[in-house]
Amino acid sequence: LKNYGFFKSLFWQTLEWIEEKRPKVVLLVDYPGFNLRLAKALKDRGLSVKGGGEIKVLQYVSPQLWAWKPKRRFLMEKVLDGLAVLFPFELDCYRDVDLPVSFVGHPFARTGYQSPISYDESGPVALLPGSRVQPVERILPCFLDAFELLLRKFPGLEGVVPVPDAKIEQLVRALIDARPDLRNKVVVRDCKAGMRARAVLMSSGTMSLACSIAGIPGVIAYRAHPLTYWLGRYLVKVPYLGMSNLLLPDSPPYQEFLQGAANGKTLAQAMSVFLESKDSRLAFEQSAKTLTGTLAQPHDRGPAEWLLQEGGLG
Repeated sequence: LKNYGFFKSLFWQTLEWIEEKRPKVVLLVDYPGFNLRLAKALKDRGLSVKGGGEIKVLQYVSPQLWAWKPKRRFLMEKVLDGLAVLFPFELDCYRDVDLPVSFVGHPFARTGYQSPISYDESGPVALLPGSRVQPVERILPCFLDAFELLLRKFPGLEGVVPVPDAKIEQLVRALIDARPDLRNKVVVRDCKAGMRARAVLMSSGTMSLACSIAGIPGVIAYRAHPLTYWLGRYLVKVPYLGMSNLLLPDSPPYQEFLQGAANGKTLAQAMSVFLESKDSRLAFEQSAKTLTGTLAQPHDRGPAEWLLQEGGLG
């Protein structure tokens, strides 16, 4: 609510700019809460093709219809001229609507992609609680509890927490500094710098997929406010939180620990297996190969080709 004024202003500025400049194509990237409203406004003003105008409106990255709000596909059918998706199973979400949908591959599986994290058998344990304040406040303490227990068994262990900005860095350092035994054991660093890890404790965000494709052993843990979790269980209809687990449901690579199960003891026990034996990585290597093949860009239909063709720019 406190940001409503900012986004309302941004919305009208964007809409007025499009009406003035009349671009041939508007490419909406992710962020459906804002972008689909913008697409509807372009139609209502008669600017888009769907509204009788000349501007094509394309969307890159599908909303997570497979998890919640599946009825959004009917709005998308009415306001979009084309959609590019990152996961092949998302094509099935739109089978019953008249909307051109193309799988264009996932950027993490693209040849030459520089992952923010890679496997190193002698590297630290990466603690990845997320990039927003509330998840970090709820999840990082569990990870630090687990790391303290792991240090008893592996005294030479080192940890690293990547942070996206100064605000999160301040929060992370405060949580670490409150534990004297960890001050010299857990390093805080910029998430934009390349990172190497032997194992990961992670939440279920984008980094979990990056870790999967890098073949890094670890576990997924998530804690939310009890009311948020209850609503999530009611609204979100998927068997897993981690994307790699959703993509490989018959052999999910990562154990998931949610709410009360995400505690120091259970996480430390699960992580010990990966720190004791290098052979435990073999299954993650195989999952990484399978995921990379599944998400690889089709030979003739990557994002650029899709944009040129669907936008009539080529």
